[in-house]
Amino acid sequence: MFMSLPYEPRRIQATEARLERIYAAAKRGLKGESLAISAGMLPAEFNQISQLDPLVNLAAQKGRADAEQELSDVLHTAALAGDAKMALEILKHQHGWVAKQQIEVNQVISITAALQEAEQRVINMGEINADDDLFSDGRTSLNGEAVDAVHKE
Repeated sequence: MFMSLPYEPRRIQATEARLERIYAAAKRGLKGESLAISAGMLPAEFNQISQLDPLVNLAAQKGRADAEQELSDVLHTAALAGDAKMALEILKHQHGWVAKQQIEVNQVISITAALQEAEQRVINMGEINADDDLFSDGRTSLNGEAVDAVHKE
């Protein structure tokens, strides 16, 4: 036997108490489904009421803005009191400041000087006599056998 369950749709209105719960949830950083459930509504109900009443979205935005302002005040108070880490975090996240990651090297390379040095090496190579290496103390002729070096005193 099937029993009929009575169904009565919930009427969701943006009452002052509901707006305050939405504000408080948004101030704590909740969003989406978590915000809706924390405010005592189903996510579908929250979506419906936020479309019907612009005060719902305003309450959520106001909650987030007030929380951001309070936390920003805490950070700025700490930074102004001498907390260098907080000051650095404010600079990085609020002002887009980034510490330099590279080391500057102040060394200039002259292409003309490098070419002159290379040219000088080529000129010096031309002054070496190839026969000096072939007929050194170790050989007597081009294809000759190696002989012991004679020590000249």
